Amino acid sequence: MSSLAPASFGAALAAAQDAAGAQHYPQGTLYVVATPIGNLADITLRALLVLQKVDVVACEDTRHTQGMLRAYGIDRPGAQLLAVHQHNEVEAAQAVVARLAAGERVAYVSDAGTPGVSDPGARLAAAVREAGHRVLPLPGASSVITLISAAGLVAGGDAHSAFVFAGFLPSKAGERDTAVQALAAEPRSVVLLEAPHRIDVLARALAVLGSRRVTVGRELTKQFEEIATVEAQALPAWFAAGKDRMRGEFALVLHPVAVAADDGAEADRVLRLLLPELPLKTAVRLAAEICGASRNGLYDAALRIKSEGEGAD
Repeated sequence: MSSLAPASFGAALAAAQDAAGAQHYPQGTLYVVATPIGNLADITLRALLVLQKVDVVACEDTRHTQGMLRAYGIDRPGAQLLAVHQHNEVEAAQAVVARLAAGERVAYVSDAGTPGVSDPGARLAAAVREAGHRVLPLPGASSVITLISAAGLVAGGDAHSAFVFAGFLPSKAGERDTAVQALAAEPRSVVLLEAPHRIDVLARALAVLGSRRVTVGRELTKQFEEIATVEAQALPAWFAAGKDRMRGEFALVLHPVAVAADDGAEADRVLRLLLPELPLKTAVRLAAEICGASRNGLYDAALRIKSEGEGAD
């Protein structure tokens, strides 16, 4: 991050003040601040302003965060940085609560992206809320949403537009294999994260999913970003095909299970069985769960079936 001179963000700091300076920033508040996942320019104006304005910055790694702040032209002494990471999160949260009780503003950042999403921060936010203080989120970069936006998750149609965030799978082989078996039964899209030293193991584990498509995002937003979609069974070969493909941080998304062509007819049949016995919305909800079809589409179909019945009278 230090490769970019602080002066590069001078105009951004001024713009942050102009755009967000007049907004209200209450005291005694924890500001959960999303930071870039790779590209320093992916910081929001409000985040820049808050990182200047707060009394202390709680962070996963003080040295990393200090380097990031200096890259933006924000110079904070070490005494204004408080380490809150996975090994001390419970204890450090109490120190943050004490500062908030004294009326201080505290920002929390993880090493990259949105805190509390496979990163420390969730316990801190819970402790602050339990103590009766406000938690104010500042949205921004997230590797999860970044990859989903580029993956083109349409294989399952409207029925599987939702996604599941699974994060990091277990490191132990048996537990990881059990988790992959559960993924095989999940029809929705599933987002995974992985570190470079375990990506080859994950690729081999996911290969059992056969022809199910997987989009791999490597070094997202960075200079050597790579996004590719392959079948799960081809993942080990894809990683082995390039010496740099196992370097960097990874996000992966399993595409939704494809819906069979006759699912519409089956959903229609189930609806016709349920509608005479149940309220329309209940029938639609159950039919969606049974058939894995879109509730919106089923709702329209239910209205059509009901109108057919009324017309027959």
